[in-house]
Order: sequence, then structure tokens, then C-alpha cells
Amino acid sequence: MGTGIQERPTSGLPAPAGDPRPLFGAYGIVKRFGDFTANDHVDLEIRAGEIHALLGENGAGKSTLMKILYGLLEPTEGAITHLGQTVRLANPEAARRLGIGMVFQHFSLCENLTVAENIALVMERGLSRAELARRIAALGDTYGLHLEPDRPVWSLSAGERQRIEIVRCLLQDPKLVILDEPTSVLTPGEAELLFTVLERLRDEGRALLYISHRLDEVRRLCARATILRAGKVVGACDPRRESAASLAAMMVGAQVREIAPASAAQSGGERLRLDKLSLPAPGLHATALREIGLTIRGGEILGIAGIAGNGQAELFAALSGEVPAGCAGAVLIDGKPAGHLGVNARRRLGAAFVPEERNGHAAAPAMSLSENVVLSRHATAPLTRFGFLRRGTAQAFASRVIEAFDVRKAGPDPAAGTLSGGNLQKFVVGREILAAPGVLVVDQATWGVDAAAAARIRQALIDLAASGSAVLAISQDLDELFEIADSIAVLHAGQLSPAVPRRQTSREAVGLLMGGGEAAPAATAIALPPETAHAS
Repeated sequence: MGTGIQERPTSGLPAPAGDPRPLFGAYGIVKRFGDFTANDHVDLEIRAGEIHALLGENGAGKSTLMKILYGLLEPTEGAITHLGQTVRLANPEAARRLGIGMVFQHFSLCENLTVAENIALVMERGLSRAELARRIAALGDTYGLHLEPDRPVWSLSAGERQRIEIVRCLLQDPKLVILDEPTSVLTPGEAELLFTVLERLRDEGRALLYISHRLDEVRRLCARATILRAGKVVGACDPRRESAASLAAMMVGAQVREIAPASAAQSGGERLRLDKLSLPAPGLHATALREIGLTIRGGEILGIAGIAGNGQAELFAALSGEVPAGCAGAVLIDGKPAGHLGVNARRRLGAAFVPEERNGHAAAPAMSLSENVVLSRHATAPLTRFGFLRRGTAQAFASRVIEAFDVRKAGPDPAAGTLSGGNLQKFVVGREILAAPGVLVVDQATWGVDAAAAARIRQALIDLAASGSAVLAISQDLDELFEIADSIAVLHAGQLSPAVPRRQTSREAVGLLMGGGEAAPAATAIALPPETAHAS
């Protein structure tokens, strides 16, 4: 393919001043996996000194295209160019040599290595540990994303792991930075610091390719956007001239429905209580829980905000039964002591759980969707005389989830690991909600999903609460909590603040508590009366 291909316009928008050639171009990109076409003749140009958004629904082909640009996949057809010259990106090392860095949505980290060791894997050979630690600290100061070089990755929260991905990418001094949902596990303050750095990188003449389902971020940062749907480019625009609603409509091909507040809950009985739940830190770098107390009644959603690493993972483990409490009465599900019970026993009491990490924790990637249903429901679903969930029952339930939550997939019952991150998230959340639990504990419900899917999940949580269930939603997305929660508490350093009705607090007040500040005292676990739950 000749070098003239790079001159084809892909957006119809004026290019930034400077070199008229794109820094990197992708032309006629096709990627097939068997009979499934993930990218269908995609054209994309990325220019120096711009932040370019790549938008699309979950499963639209964005991640596949990014993996091609980073050398993780080779295209079935098409060409990649660098400053007009066709190049072959055989592997990520080849991409990095050309100045391409990537911040992954799904962390590409070695669990048993330290922070510094994970970063060293992509740095030049011969770099001393002291020099590497100095560089990590310097970038941490710049970004506000501080890291402890000697901490093992397995001990870190999702937010802390994301910091590693960002820092190790920027330590390579890239010409092009590909960012796949970089703020999905960052707090608003951390995200603001990141935006400042991205704008500085743009002003220095670097190119940034930005993937995010947070459309307000796209409108703030990006001057150009290319939109994918079903693997094809369906449009382009200047996001600054669009609304979040119009961008979402271009992505999905229709207007995204607004969330409808539920009417009065059917039941107001107490369904979940934590009574002075205290647990020691499970590891050197983990967080101890100190006298956690909360009450959630049927019909309520309690939102728990907090900066990553303040005990969210430990609280989820204590709620799910992965870590038993020292006292049976520290956790009560529908009035029954459950602190000493494991996950299956708590499920039999009517509880359900959606952990933060979908790959490996919420789902087994190598197993099919129906097999993942068996893993989560075998203790509560109808059993055969051999003790296994009927295959037909599991497949039928998986099909219900796929239809209800619009899970995009290839094949009738694919392996969980073949789904895009957002589609796997929709499946995991839907699997638990459609089990109709009396208590649902969900950690980062809409992490990495598009606007339409986020609206669907949030509506499903509201509807579940309206049916009489109690929902505890742990989230770093304050917009999400203020949209769905009846009351909000903050987890900081293993301590839970008193829950306050959403209407009686603000993002600023919650943010102050997230940072360890003081707030006006309130009664612990304020329970809204049923008639006010989800009132508009």
C-alpha cells in the first residue's frame, strides 16, 4: 500500500497546525476472529498535539483496534502508518520503539511482583532500582498518583493498580499515549490531576487517543472524535460542539433513555445490618475495618463512596463471606446472624454479590457464560440428584441475562474471557440482579460500560430496590451514587462515616469526607421511610 493512503480524511474536521501528516494512521483495518468481524475496514488518523476520542458501545471494536495499534494483535487486512510510512507492529515492544504507549482498562500486571518490578518490565535494561524509584516518585508528584515501589501488586486496590499502568506508560516518554478508560477507577480529584497532565502532554506536541464512556470527560478534553458501531466507523465530530446526550446517541444509534426514579418500595423491613464489624488487615498493605455499622432496609440503596485503598475490598470481602467476621452477629441478613458464614451460605440467605474485578473474581474467563452461572448459583438453584445445576437451566438463565442486559457476544455460549470488558460487566451484574436477591452488594457496578449500558444497570438497581430488596453500592463514581442512592456514607481508612440522605449532602461534602476531612455529625445509617425511597 502506498504512502498516499494517509491523506484520506477520516473526520472532515480541520487538522491541527503543524506537520500535515498524521503521526499515526490506520487504514482499511479489518480484524476477524473466525466468522466474527471485530473491525470492519476502519480508518483512523491521529495527529501530534491533539487528544482524539474513540467512542462506541461496549463491543463496538474499540479495544480490538487499540490492541492492533499497540502490537498485541495483527490486522487481518489493512495498514498502519507512522508519519506516512507503513509499519508493522509485530508486538508491543515494536510499538513502544515507535513511541506508542498504552494505559490498559484491564490491568496487564503480574500479581506476585512489586510495583517497581512491574514497571521495570517495560523500562530500559540496566536501570538501577534507586533510579527507577526516583522516577516513579517524580511522576507520582506530577500526577498526584503516588505509588509505593516495594508493594506487591496483589495487595493493591483497582485504583492503585490503574496508577501503575499510567505511570509506567508515561515513564517511557511516548509520542502517542493510548488511554482505555483511564479514569474508571479514579476519584474526581485524581481524575482532575490526570486531565491536567494530559493537557500538558498535548501542548508538548504528543498525541493522545482517548477511550472513555464518561462523555463529559470527552467533551472537555477532546477536539476530535471517531465513532465506531458494530466494528465500523459510523461518524466523526468535534465533541466540544456536542452534548453528552448527542454523543451517546451517535454511539448507540438512538437516544439513551433517562433513568426513571422508582415509586415507593414494597417493603421497609431491615434486610442488611452490620453491627460494629471490625476486622484486622488481611495483609501488610491492606486496610483494617474498624467498627463498621450500617443498616439498609428493603427498598433502599445505600451508596458507599471512598478513595481506592481505604477498605473497599476488605468491606466487600466481609459482606460476601470471603472473609468471615469474628462475631456471627456482626453481619445480619434478614435478621439472621451471618458473620461466620461463607459465600454460599450467605447466598442461601438471599444475598448476591458483584465484586469489583470481573475477570477472575466475578467470572472465570476460560469458562462459558452458562458455566459461570453454575459457579455463582449452584448453592441456591435447583439441583439434580448428582448435585449439579442442570445444564439447560444454566443456559436458559444465561440467555435471560444476555437478552435483558443486551450482552454483545460471539456464539451462543462463549467463554467469559471472549467478551469485551463492558459486556462481561453487564453479564455479571445481570446474573446477580436476575437472581432476585433480597440483598445485593455491588462494587463498581458500571466500571467500563458505555452510557446506554450504565443507564440500564443503574435502572436495574433502582428497580431491584423498588421490588423490596436492599442494595449496597460501593462506587468511586459520585455521579452514579448521587443518581441512584437514597443515602451515602464514606469509607476512609477503614472507618465508615454516618450515612446521610442524598438530598441532605453534596458532592463537595462527600469529597471532603473521602479525603479524611470532617463533616457535620449525623445519625449512623439513616434509614429513609419507604414512602420516600427513590422519590424524584
